[in-house]
Amino acid sequence: MSMKTFMPTFENETQLRDHQLRGLKWTVAHAYQGSPAYRAKLDAAGIRPSDIHSLADLVRLPFTTADDLRNGYPLPLVSVPLEKVVRVHSSSGTTGTRKNLCYTQRDIDDWTHFFARAYEMAGVTCHDRVQIAVGYGIWTAGAGFQTACEKIGAMALPLGPGNVDLQCQFLVDLQPTVLCCTASMGLLMAEEVNRRGIGDRIALKKIIYGSERSSVSMRQKISELLGGAELFDIPGLTELYGPGTGIECPDHDCIHYWSDYYLLEILDPNTLEPVGDGEWGEMVVTTLCKEAVPLIRYRTRDITRILPGPCTCGSILPRHSRILGRTDDMFKFRAVNIYPSSIDSIISENKELGSEYQIHLSRDEALRDQMILKVERAETVAESQTERLAQVLISTVKKKLMITPEVQIVAYGALPRSERKSQRVFDTRIQDSIL
Repeated sequence: MSMKTFMPTFENETQLRDHQLRGLKWTVAHAYQGSPAYRAKLDAAGIRPSDIHSLADLVRLPFTTADDLRNGYPLPLVSVPLEKVVRVHSSSGTTGTRKNLCYTQRDIDDWTHFFARAYEMAGVTCHDRVQIAVGYGIWTAGAGFQTACEKIGAMALPLGPGNVDLQCQFLVDLQPTVLCCTASMGLLMAEEVNRRGIGDRIALKKIIYGSERSSVSMRQKISELLGGAELFDIPGLTELYGPGTGIECPDHDCIHYWSDYYLLEILDPNTLEPVGDGEWGEMVVTTLCKEAVPLIRYRTRDITRILPGPCTCGSILPRHSRILGRTDDMFKFRAVNIYPSSIDSIISENKELGSEYQIHLSRDEALRDQMILKVERAETVAESQTERLAQVLISTVKKKLMITPEVQIVAYGALPRSERKSQRVFDTRIQDSIL
């Protein structure tokens, strides 16, 4: 009895391109007819759905940005009647206006299908048990990992993040073979398994991780501490369904992305012109069948590159490198998206704090993420208030951003001033190559 496959049935690139062109034509027409915001953008660009004749016409379409999603709050760029919306997810970690994304039932089904494909590419089958240690709730991670796990027929163990004691208990008692987590959580679990001496009592064979970058040395340490477990990097973003939009293949030199569900451009972030294959640039995506909130040339701000030519693994699906970084100042800390402006707004609300601050990101000896937030006291505030101010700031940041930094309150004037834009973020977490 053969296993069901979630891989596409295209035999060659011509068939794939025909599929993509049909999807592009459908997406532009669907967005134009269903969304006043998209219609206005396309009209301003002088483009009608009937103008799309080939994939080369993609570059004539206007860009969509995160600001378009925030400006349309609470339900931006919706292109279907609201009675067709069956779910809403939201992006994590920024103050101000959140990015809410709607899903139809078809969107959920499509997401589940291509996420199951990711599991399949990683070699996960109905004989596996999958411990899911990612965030549940309004975020896309938990729902995506779980529904696709069930779709492929594997046993889902939906623990969510944190709770190391329970995670270790499940590793021993229920013998999961796959762990899904962030890179940081993977390292934490690897260290705990090692510290507790339970490595010979667990059955982990694969780690599927996403949401944050990890270096080669971090991956090697996780694998070594877990007895040679195989690691798979899985990308994704809420705007583009969620996690599972591609995955590292078993040959481990790239990410295969699902080009039957979205088009991928790599552009120079300054000129917005295409770069050559193999050159680094900003990932821009256009969906091909997304109903509730289609994306037309959405600027992800992620930096990667197209890897030309066939992969040694034999898959027909195209490839991009693992994510190198961002074109904006957003950073990820323990799987939460943080903008310095979020920190800035929290500090500015407290009149006892000065306007100067620094965010120091590092990894400790165990390679766990650490954040030190250095903030000046206001000029008139006494040094005796330092400890109280630190606790207030920790509490506020935890409440608003769902992270807990170490806070150092320093004297007014202690942080450097510059006539140029002050450097706010000092990130030394990744010292070696991610590739």
